[in-house]
Amino acid sequence: MTSTDTKSFQVKLLKPARPGDDDSWAFVILPKEASDSLPRRGRTTVAGALNGHGFQETLEPDGQLSHWLRVSRELREAAGVEVGDTVTLEIRPVDKEPEPEVPPDLAEALAASPEARQVWEGTTTIARLDWIHWVVSAKQAKTRAKRIRDACDQLAEGKKRVCCFDPSGFYSKALRAPEAAE
Repeated sequence: MTSTDTKSFQVKLLKPARPGDDDSWAFVILPKEASDSLPRRGRTTVAGALNGHGFQETLEPDGQLSHWLRVSRELREAAGVEVGDTVTLEIRPVDKEPEPEVPPDLAEALAASPEARQVWEGTTTIARLDWIHWVVSAKQAKTRAKRIRDACDQLAEGKKRVCCFDPSGFYSKALRAPEAAE
């Protein structure tokens, strides 16, 4: 990593208290100074290195105007690190945000609404990322389904940005980093 935008710091690799169905991942919380150097408080993709092993991943907002990084078992093994280790992390914003993967339920709804699909395709990558983040951040299936319907309605009306969604989670307190296991 040679960019002048690269931030290097040491953090502890944490185990999530509630990992869900996949208990093979770990995570780190970025120091506020490192997060402040990023272009946005919401989801943002970085190129980086974990103990010298390169990666490209999307950081998640932690609800505290910073970010956290999910570290897969594959990345941990490639970097030769374990949960509890203090690791050296280097990150820099990517030059161009990659196109986000559209969840199947949202893709199906967009396919069923040509007007919404047309506006969707005319938005920016960041706007699509925010729409997706709004949908997937719903905690209940009923809320997620409503957000998908609302997204298609709003897009069909020509709205290119999701309304009233705080992608950082700071104001809504809806987004946060995982809780670390003791």
